[in-house]
Amino acid sequence: MRKIIGIIGMVLLFVACGTTGRQHASKRNLANEEQDTLSYEQRRKYDYFFLEAVRLKQKGDYDAAFELYKHCLDIYPNSAPALYDISRFYMVLGQEKKGEEALKKAVRADESNFWYKQTLAAYYQQKRDWPKAIAVYDDMAHQFPSRLEPLMALVDLYNQTKSYDQAITVLNRLEELDGKSEQISMEKFRMYLLMDNQEQAFNEIESLSKEYPYDLRYQTILGDVYLNNNKPDEAYAVYQQILKEEPGYAPALLSMASYYKQLGQDSLYQQQLDTILLNDNVESDTKMSIMRQLILQSEQTTKDSTQIVALFKNILVRPQQNADLSMLCAQYMITKHMEKESVPVLNQVLSLDPENKPARLQLLSYAIRDNDLDEVIRVATPALQYNLDAMEFYYYLGLAHYQKEETDKAMEIFQKGLKQVNEKSDKNIVSDFYAILGDLYHSKEMKAEAYAAYDSSLVYNPNNIGTLNNYAYYLSVERTHLDKAEEMSYKTVKAEPENSTYLDTYAWILFEKKRYTEARIYIDQAMKNGGDSSQVIVEHCGDIYYMLGEKDKALEYWKKADSMENKEEDGATPRTEAELKRLKRKIALKKYIEE
Repeated sequence: MRKIIGIIGMVLLFVACGTTGRQHASKRNLANEEQDTLSYEQRRKYDYFFLEAVRLKQKGDYDAAFELYKHCLDIYPNSAPALYDISRFYMVLGQEKKGEEALKKAVRADESNFWYKQTLAAYYQQKRDWPKAIAVYDDMAHQFPSRLEPLMALVDLYNQTKSYDQAITVLNRLEELDGKSEQISMEKFRMYLLMDNQEQAFNEIESLSKEYPYDLRYQTILGDVYLNNNKPDEAYAVYQQILKEEPGYAPALLSMASYYKQLGQDSLYQQQLDTILLNDNVESDTKMSIMRQLILQSEQTTKDSTQIVALFKNILVRPQQNADLSMLCAQYMITKHMEKESVPVLNQVLSLDPENKPARLQLLSYAIRDNDLDEVIRVATPALQYNLDAMEFYYYLGLAHYQKEETDKAMEIFQKGLKQVNEKSDKNIVSDFYAILGDLYHSKEMKAEAYAAYDSSLVYNPNNIGTLNNYAYYLSVERTHLDKAEEMSYKTVKAEPENSTYLDTYAWILFEKKRYTEARIYIDQAMKNGGDSSQVIVEHCGDIYYMLGEKDKALEYWKKADSMENKEEDGATPRTEAELKRLKRKIALKKYIEE
């Protein structure tokens, strides 16, 4: 047995959890169990072994605890706490008959223990043995008349067995204990309908509304119940009485709209909705609730967005209390793939709530997708005032200025963004900030600052491939720290072995280290992976082949490079006039010219 329990020991973890209330009961029983025949010495031994079993169980040593519980029962076979605890071991071990028998003995040994009986009833409920479960819960309901749990369980069980009369009886007892409530009344209403007793069903809801005569919500529920059960005249009378007492009561106004819709009076239905949604005095929260309900109804029926969007447009031309309705409209349009239509609505959101980050990010995503740099700048610039710690706005704003060749402005933005960095900042984003700042510094010939920025980038993310590649390439061009450059560049090639740019960088570093044979391996790979469309890579290929003595091949590559369009490649600026002249001199002299 020790071996078996050891295998399933981890499964028994639940035994050590959730036992506080039960454990207090067990300890209490140690001192107050019903009179037994134990001698003083037997009682002393029992108490010791029981407490030790509890300690071991809480410690997680289930094998030893199980053996001690058995020893306790050898000393005192009718110990309720020991029987209860060991029953749970048997259940987990799959020995359900033993577990059930031990649990029943525990209940008999201590009839006053609520938890023992609840566990037994729950066991029968799990086994779908409804009669036994009902018997135990019914006994508990009489023994513990102030407890709600047995009554609630009985309602569920009587529902399962379609014993609706008994269920209503129990619901009445719950009502006596807890007072009238919407949940209980609605459940009784449902039961009466299942019993085909409509009169009593409606009496129940009427009784609820009379119990709380000043709570218009219950009166509205009564009207809704009439409406949903083919009693439109009664529903209309209830709604009109509510609106007579409180003309602007939104739930009743909405119910009236449902009334008109059910009767097919579309014009009155639309008019009723307008009464609510276009009323500047109705709270925004009320309108939000109505629109959510209308969206839900639409999705469950026609899924036609035309009417919903038209309603939103009519609402949003009115003065708004806040941005909530605009945001709900924008979200709805986005789910319906109406991105173009959502743009003015999102802008309305920001005019009402400039700090609304989700709306600003959504607009920013559209601008980035469309590569609309001016729109990126328009949307992101105010974020630096309203969303100070949102790094993504600095990132895309800085990039937009960078791509517009507004280098100084881009540097200013990235430097501002880095001032927002704290211990919670995303390290990958911070690394990218420093990487781009490094590129900006390098473009302005601020090499020391550029390399310091690249080093910072790699501190935050040692595997930032873009940083590793650019840093390595710039070092190779300057023929400095080539070992460091090779190490960084090799990481990029290993990470993306088919990236022509990274392969070219690595090949060029090997070239600068005069390892021409190795350089050719990587430049050939670069050419095969799209590098033959890059003027820089094709020229590098010619340089490497020249150093390997294949001068005709080199000349062929240089001529090809010279015939190619001088354009921006992988974010790099087009080649300078000096670089292009040097390429032509190579061709004219048919020899490599060092940069």
